[in-house]
Amino acid sequence: MSTENEAQVVLRLQGITKRFGPVTANEEVSFDLHRGEVIALLGENGAGKTTLMNILFGQYTADAGSVELFGQPLPPGAPRAALDAGVGMVHQHFTLADNLTVWENIVLGVDHLSGLSLKPRQVKSRIRALSQQFHLKVDPEAKVGRLTVGERQRVEILKALYRDAKILILDEPTAVLTPQEAEALFATLREAISTGLSVIFISHKLHEVMAISHRVVVLRHGRLVAERATDDSSREELAALMVGAEVTAPSIETAPPGAPLLALRQVCTPDHGAAPGLKSLNLTLAAGQITGLAGVSGNGQAALSDLLSGLISPTRGQMQLAGEPVKSWSPRNAIAKGIARIPEDRHKTGTIADFDLTENAILETYTSRFSRRGWMNWAAARAFTKDLIKTYDVRCPGPDIRIRLLSGGNMQKLILGRVLEEAPQIILANQPVRGLDIGAVNYVHGELAKARDRGAAVLLISEDLDEIMQLSDVIHVISEGRLSPSFARGSMRPEELGAWMAGHGFDAEAPDAA
Repeated sequence: MSTENEAQVVLRLQGITKRFGPVTANEEVSFDLHRGEVIALLGENGAGKTTLMNILFGQYTADAGSVELFGQPLPPGAPRAALDAGVGMVHQHFTLADNLTVWENIVLGVDHLSGLSLKPRQVKSRIRALSQQFHLKVDPEAKVGRLTVGERQRVEILKALYRDAKILILDEPTAVLTPQEAEALFATLREAISTGLSVIFISHKLHEVMAISHRVVVLRHGRLVAERATDDSSREELAALMVGAEVTAPSIETAPPGAPLLALRQVCTPDHGAAPGLKSLNLTLAAGQITGLAGVSGNGQAALSDLLSGLISPTRGQMQLAGEPVKSWSPRNAIAKGIARIPEDRHKTGTIADFDLTENAILETYTSRFSRRGWMNWAAARAFTKDLIKTYDVRCPGPDIRIRLLSGGNMQKLILGRVLEEAPQIILANQPVRGLDIGAVNYVHGELAKARDRGAAVLLISEDLDEIMQLSDVIHVISEGRLSPSFARGSMRPEELGAWMAGHGFDAEAPDAA
């Protein structure tokens, strides 16, 4: 960092402390951000990163400490003041209105939707230009409620860019991008940084941290425990600083396939708004094998997930379980047939926020396991949940706490335990480690590998190619509802899979993959 930039402090956090009842989320956190600098903010799930950023953005009020922007104190608890000062935030969990269009969400809070000065044509034209420049494909006219998780994240990024942010907070911004798209985004960010944009970058992808940041700040249990110049550190050191110990990824060897447990033959499902359905898709899930499904969000993953979960049925083609055709299909039937799911969105479809951990732990099995003649055995349900908390290291006060008070990583561990304790034959793992820290990622991967080794068929749906390539025995790519041939682990480079994800590997006349 040059002497000139050292003098240009655009953000100063001093002694920030925030408590939620008996829980201390941040304790005396202090650091500066300079003009044209990228700071990577690292820490385990629940380390206090998002809380700290919400204080900066004005959504939370600190119990102690101060925030300065461009040398001026920031009024606490005032998001408008942060926006007006040039702070933009891309949240890990989206803050969008489902009943409004993309362009209406982007201008919401900036322009009055009914105001005379608002010119929708110009707004949409600028959004399209930003979409093209940052490689974030989205239709300005689309209703947000019909978008996939990945498309919603793109809208969040565009919302910040539209507002000409001088300080940009990015919370897991590349979770749904192909490697090529992530590189394009980083290239554009570097150009903006060279003109003075300052960035706080929150990511669990340490290779991205090493590629884009100048400096790293590490939080552990709410306290700042380390600062490093990125060039003077390594992935291994940063991982160890995050968790307080050396981190070792599980060694997952390739496994041969067992008997087919589920097969789709020429299956089609209808499109859902802008999201494509399945197009004559053939897929086999074998016992004792992890099948990875890579693809840019919004290319048919939701349709496949809904099909396997029993939420929709094929409009054409055949679905087979253990070699037998499926004639009647519903979520109840899917659970009864031994299909368990780790849903894509743990907040929207994986849990009920105001239910406690016990209620969430038995959501999909209470009628078969904890209910008799209409009466719930709550003592057994709580004992089951306590076992999950202990076995899967869910860090929480107990089974009676509302699940919305847990960090994302601990919420995901409870869902994982809920799934694996039933010893399902088929596991649908849809984005199972999205937004998790490296320790939680390794834990989830290890548990999925154990399930595979005991004979389960695992379908891993992920936009993270590192995850797909590390964990999968065989890999498919999905694009616009079409499925690629199967690729053995290690047979394809990330760039080659990225090309398939962008649709370049598909031939309109080629047969669908078996």
